Amino acid sequence: MPKKEETPKQVIDSYRKRRGGQSQAWQTVLIFILATLLLVAGTGFLVFWLTGSEFSMGTIFPSETPTPTSTPTPTPVTPTVTPSPTATKVIPTDTPTITFTPTRSGAVIYVAQEGDSLYAIAEKFEVDLLTLIVVNRDRTDYNLDPIDPVIRVGDEILVPAPGETIPTPTPIPLDAPPGLMVAYTVQPGDSVQAIALKLRSTAEDILARNEFIEEFQEGQLFVGQIINVRVNLVTPFPTEEVEATSENDPGSIFTLTPTP
Repeated sequence: MPKKEETPKQVIDSYRKRRGGQSQAWQTVLIFILATLLLVAGTGFLVFWLTGSEFSMGTIFPSETPTPTSTPTPTPVTPTVTPSPTATKVIPTDTPTITFTPTRSGAVIYVAQEGDSLYAIAEKFEVDLLTLIVVNRDRTDYNLDPIDPVIRVGDEILVPAPGETIPTPTPIPLDAPPGLMVAYTVQPGDSVQAIALKLRSTAEDILARNEFIEEFQEGQLFVGQIINVRVNLVTPFPTEEVEATSENDPGSIFTLTPTP
C-alpha cells in the first residue's frame, strides 16, 4: 500500500516530538548524574564528620597531581689540601773510625797456641823460618832443643823483626883439611844426601857422627838443627866425557871419590 505523503506541518510536528523525546532522555540522565554526585558528597561529608577529619572538596575531587621534576642539587666539593713534601732532616751518623793495624817494626813475643808450629808461626808473621828458629835457639831464657826444635803450648816464641835474616854461613873452602869437623845448620830443603854433596862428605859419615838422626828422628832433619859434618872427605872429579847416544844417556857426569 503506497505511503501517504506527509504535509509540512506533520513533518515539523514529528521532528518536535523526536526532539522532545531526546531532551527528556537527556534530562533523565542529567538528573541521575546529579543525584549520584549528591549521594557521594553526602556520604563523604558524613564520613568526615564521624571521623572528625577536616572536610575539603579536594578530598572528593582531587586536583591534578603535579609530576615531580628532578632538580639536580649541586653537591659542594670540599677542596682537598695537597700537602707539599717536607724535607726530612737527615741526622748524620757517626762516621766509623778506620782502625789502622800498626806495622810491626821490631821483634815481638808470641805465646804458642794449640796446633802451632814454627812453620805456622813463620807463615803468620811472614818471617824467614830459619831465622825464627835460630833466634830462638840462641836465646838464654828459652831452651829450644837444637836436635828436635819442636814447640809446645805456652812457649814464648821470639818473632824477629820483619826482614831480619841470619848471616849466610861462610862456604867451606875446597882446600880445607880433609876430615875437618864443622857445625852445620840445616837449611830449608836439606837432606842428609844434599848436605853430604854440598860439604863433600858422605851420608854414612854424617849419620855416624849424628846418631840421633836415625835413632830419634827416623832419618828426618829439622830446619835450624845443628849437625856435625866432616868436610872434604871426597874429591869430585869429572869422568871421561862420553857423547850422549840417547835421551836417557846423561853424557858426562861428576862422581865423588873418597880422599885417601
